[in-house]
Parts: sequence; structure tokens; C-alpha cells
Amino acid sequence: MDGLTPEALAQVAAYFQTLAEPTRLQILNLLRAQERNVGELAELCGYSSANISRHLSLLTQQGFVSRETRGNAAYYRIADPAIYALCDMVCGNIARKFERQAEQAAAFTGPAGSAARTARRARR
Repeated sequence: MDGLTPEALAQVAAYFQTLAEPTRLQILNLLRAQERNVGELAELCGYSSANISRHLSLLTQQGFVSRETRGNAAYYRIADPAIYALCDMVCGNIARKFERQAEQAAAFTGPAGSAARTARRARR
């Protein structure tokens, strides 16, 4: 991001703000498998069609999804598959963070942690 203008940074921030909402991430994940219409997405997400339409509008504006009208229905598909590489990278990073935290917690609950608790109890 070195050398980006304030305007460019604002666009980058808007891109990430779009991804900062769990429902939109759920929609993107559902579209990973196949294109879907608003009604299908609403049913799968458990939200109203109006709510899903608002999310899809923002996802379309930011270029994440594209829209195609067929008859009375609009179908949405992923416009930029690179979004999944970004999401997979972030998810992998979060998974590694949780693994490190679990390893740290295990130090207190594992065999060595049990021995330390026993030693503390003996001193009381």
C-alpha cells in the first residue's frame, strides 16, 4: 500500500468494509458453489429477500458479484474469484492463531500443567 493516495486508500478501506459483514461473507461462500437468485440466497441465509438484496447491491457495487436477469429473477455469481484466495488466506491465518492459542492453553492443562497445579496444592 506504499505510495497510495488518500483516495486510493479510501477505496481499499471500502473494499474491506464490504467484507466486514458476516452475511455478505455467507453470501460469497454460497456463491462459491454455484450462481443463485435472491430467493435462494435468502432461504439459505435465513434472511428476507430485501435484506439479501441490499447486501448483493453492495457486493455488486464493489465488484465481488455480477448480476444477470433471467425472466423475473436476477441471478448472482462471483465476478472476481480472487476473493476466495483472499478469504482462504485470512481463514488460514485465523486458524493458525487459534492453534497457537490452543497450544498455549494446553501448557496449563496438559501433563506439565497438572504437575504444576499439584505442586501448588502441596505448598498450601
